[in-house]
Amino acid sequence: MGFGDTAKRIQTLADKAERTYQKINELRSEVEETQTTVLDTSERVQALENEMAEQRAVLDAIAREVGVDLDSVSTEAHIAEAEAAGDGTETADGGEAGGTDGSGVDGED
Repeated sequence: MGFGDTAKRIQTLADKAERTYQKINELRSEVEETQTTVLDTSERVQALENEMAEQRAVLDAIAREVGVDLDSVSTEAHIAEAEAAGDGTETADGGEAGGTDGSGVDGED
């Protein structure tokens, strides 16, 4: 093995190391961008949840004022969803009927 072969191998190794270093930096940037996006999304979701809770409180107050029984309305809605899911039909918005979205619409906030 001559010095030329050794130099060539060292150069190949250095090239691979440089490409690996560049890839690691690219991945680091992507991870940072993803973390920023996740934090932004989390803040937006929290704001939307707060707004939805406020709207729910307003709707509850209005319903009580006009004499609407929220428990019976919620029960009827859940029964209709369960029946639609049992039939295998879809809801008006095109989604599968009977799914839960975690919105707290069932009055268990």
